[in-house]
Amino acid sequence: MEAGEAAAPPALRVLPVPAFNDNYLWLIHDGRHAAVVDPGDAEPILAALRDRGLALTAILLTHHHRDHIGGVPALLQRFDVPVFGPRHDGIAAVTQPLGEGDRFAVPGIGLELAVLDVPGHTNGHIAYVADGTRGEGARWLFCGDTLFAGGCGRLFEGTPAQMAASLDKLAALPPETEVFCAHEYTLSNLRFALAVEPGNEALRARMDVETNKRQHGVATVPSTIAVERATNPFLRYRDESIAQRLAAAGKVAAGAAPLAVFAALREWKNHF
Repeated sequence: MEAGEAAAPPALRVLPVPAFNDNYLWLIHDGRHAAVVDPGDAEPILAALRDRGLALTAILLTHHHRDHIGGVPALLQRFDVPVFGPRHDGIAAVTQPLGEGDRFAVPGIGLELAVLDVPGHTNGHIAYVADGTRGEGARWLFCGDTLFAGGCGRLFEGTPAQMAASLDKLAALPPETEVFCAHEYTLSNLRFALAVEPGNEALRARMDVETNKRQHGVATVPSTIAVERATNPFLRYRDESIAQRLAAAGKVAAGAAPLAVFAALREWKNHF
């Protein structure tokens, strides 16, 4: 490095931390400092921080379900850090409430995130988007239980119209955006997707790739927005072939509106 030249900031990475049966907790870190997304369990996060010599600088939450926030109290006993989270999802631990249009730099690592309201799974669910506007180069989406690899979350509190609008919002992100969802549901989601679109060649190829990953113990996430647009029926509900498939199966009337198709898809998946 030449005299007077500033050192380049450390590269940011995203580490998956498995928890429970199928959750992924996400650590965004630069090799020294880390922020955690949706720490449903503190112990695996504490172990990951200890093993890698990382100091926790922030907690980011997407929604109020226990498997996403259960580890927060124990982490706050060890680390005096801000808790970013949805403004309208009833999480008492949140110190930095957020909603649509907010932007902030994550303490300690400097990553700038934009916030999107994505109700449906819960009424106050939010997502975090790194869009590279400050030069980090990363295009990352942390979407909790709204968009899954090959699927979407159940409608525990919201309506089909809310979830469809939330997914449309996420689908409009740049195609290279990496999708960090919170569960390893991919193979079951793709089995359903193939029942909906048996002739989708991109979907069949994806099923082969993701099955091979799981056979070797490799995570199937992150995916990308481009992959989801091509293979996820919950982003493709306006496709005429999907409407025809549901009509042939007696799940919607012929010529049903796209929102009716989306609602029928979600109901079919609930019982698949």
